[in-house]
Order: sequence, then structure tokens, then C-alpha cells
Amino acid sequence: MTFTKEFDFSQNLVLEDDAVLLRPLQQSDFENLLHFALNEPEIWTFSSIPASGSENLKNYIDQAIEARENKTEFPFIVIDKKTGLYAGSTRFYDINFPFKSLQLGYTWYGKDFQGTGLNKHCKFLMLQFAFEVLEMERVEFRADSENAKSIAAMKSIGCQVEGILRSHMPRINNETRRDSIILSILKNEWERGAKQRLFDKINNK
Repeated sequence: MTFTKEFDFSQNLVLEDDAVLLRPLQQSDFENLLHFALNEPEIWTFSSIPASGSENLKNYIDQAIEARENKTEFPFIVIDKKTGLYAGSTRFYDINFPFKSLQLGYTWYGKDFQGTGLNKHCKFLMLQFAFEVLEMERVEFRADSENAKSIAAMKSIGCQVEGILRSHMPRINNETRRDSIILSILKNEWERGAKQRLFDKINNK
């Protein structure tokens, strides 16, 4: 089955449950996310592509949409359904249909939405779509090895640590290089318990 022909990158793909809605990121979302870019620049301390400040945010959105047009990434804007507010962004990237693998990342949320459980809802929906609709065999996650909060969040949804890529890439300030930690969830792990454990967490069971 050739998913590159069957998966429509231009579709208005919406993933949602009772707590969160993810829809495709659009140019018009600049206004919806500008508050974070102007007032919470520290969100992108560990990011490879910053969105702090209006110019960086515009570049961030432009690059994300261009990658979607090139059929390598699918970026979402995240909406907290309980408040009706825009909460952040996330995406599928490095999508490799022949290898049945992709990465899940470029995830960030405004401070008011961090630690609320919103991330687990997002990850459940995205993992479910990746494994059960796209039929991926592997979903990979990466982070700066010093980003303890992000690493803890990934482990909490069932990710397994695979190792470290040493001096993997430059940090935003270009003064130092980062080590990147690699984590993943495999399809058989999802089916054999990871899905149920994450479902129980978001439903407080």
C-alpha cells in the first residue's frame, strides 16, 4: 500500500476529543499565537526553530506550511476545548511512508496549558492516528538532552529511551551544540498496553 498516494496532505485533518482539538496550522494562525511569541519567549529555550517574537513566529509558520506542501510534515494548532483558547502547536514530521515511521514533535504550549493534561490528550490522538490510520510501525521523539520537562512528558506517555545523539545540532544561540535524546513508541507496544495506559491516564482511571 502506497500511503503517499492515499494520504492527502491538503486535507482539513482534525483530531479531537472532549478536551482538545487539533486542526491544520494556517497562515491566519499568526494572530492566534502571537501572544505567546511576544510574552512567553522562554517556551522556545530548547527549540531548534524558535517562534519567539513576531518575525520568528511568522518564519515558524511559513516553514511549517511549506513542509506540509512538500508532504514531509503535517503541523497542527492546538485548541483547549475546555476554555476555547488557542494553546500551542505540534506536528508530525520526517514522515517516511515506505519505512512506516514518523517523528512527533515541534510541540509547545503556552504556560497556562502546561501541566494541565492537555499534552497527554494531544499525544493520544496523534499516536492513535499514526498507528491506527497511517499504520506506522514506529513513532519517534527527540529532545535536547537537557530539557528535563520535555523528556519527563515523553516518558509519561509511554516512550522508551533509545539513546543519545552526541553534539547532534547547534542550539538557538549557536554558541553550544546540543546532545539529542531519542525516544520512541512501536506499534506493538501501542497495541499491547501503551494505548490503554495512556487512555487511563487521560481519563484519570
